[in-house]
Amino acid sequence: MLLRMYLRWAEKHGYKTEIVDIQPGEEAGIKSATLTISGPYAYGYLKAENGVHRLVRISPFDANRRRHTSFTAILVYPEIEEDVDVEIREEDLRIDTFRASGAGGQHVNKVSSAVRIVHIPTGIVVTCQNERSQHRNRAMAMKILKARLYDMKRKEQEEKLQGLIGEKREIAWGNQIRSYVLHPYKMVKDHRTGVEVYSVDAVLDGDIDIFIRAYLKGLRSNTESGASSKESLKRE
Repeated sequence: MLLRMYLRWAEKHGYKTEIVDIQPGEEAGIKSATLTISGPYAYGYLKAENGVHRLVRISPFDANRRRHTSFTAILVYPEIEEDVDVEIREEDLRIDTFRASGAGGQHVNKVSSAVRIVHIPTGIVVTCQNERSQHRNRAMAMKILKARLYDMKRKEQEEKLQGLIGEKREIAWGNQIRSYVLHPYKMVKDHRTGVEVYSVDAVLDGDIDIFIRAYLKGLRSNTESGASSKESLKRE
């Protein structure tokens, strides 16, 4: 549902999307998915979606039609240019190839074109099976790995500058940034900004700009407030 929501949001904004990898769930749904969204300020907007999302609904997979609560972690990374200095040593990588799972006919069954790259020092795992060529899948996986390592390095630098250690959020109750409630009533609430919307169907169809704008405005206000406080301290 979230994958479709972001694809629809991107479509409405005229952004280009590409699904790089999808891992099906053991029983139903999707275990994980990776996609790229390309367009002006795409990362600037979508960084507001970083965090744990919570869904409450009557599960269509439950024969007894009981209410279920699900959690999903959304991770947003900026795509970086090729000339950005991120060192990746070959000896730090474990690269596996396997047969892609999904549409593709005979090619999927006969050729091990999918690529999984494990960055041993950090434990980051990147999988790509969208392209028909193993070489292109590897190139895309390396590009994503580079972006994730760059993002990790950037966050470490920010933490050092601010003297703060970022808290790792568990994908569970109490850590969600937004809740999508479909039963017993309908409402979407962003817990960071307090914005509530009752047109749940529209939100799940990609109308999430109200949440993004509210978050970015709050971020800007906090930044300006912090700058004012520092200026006041300097004057004193």
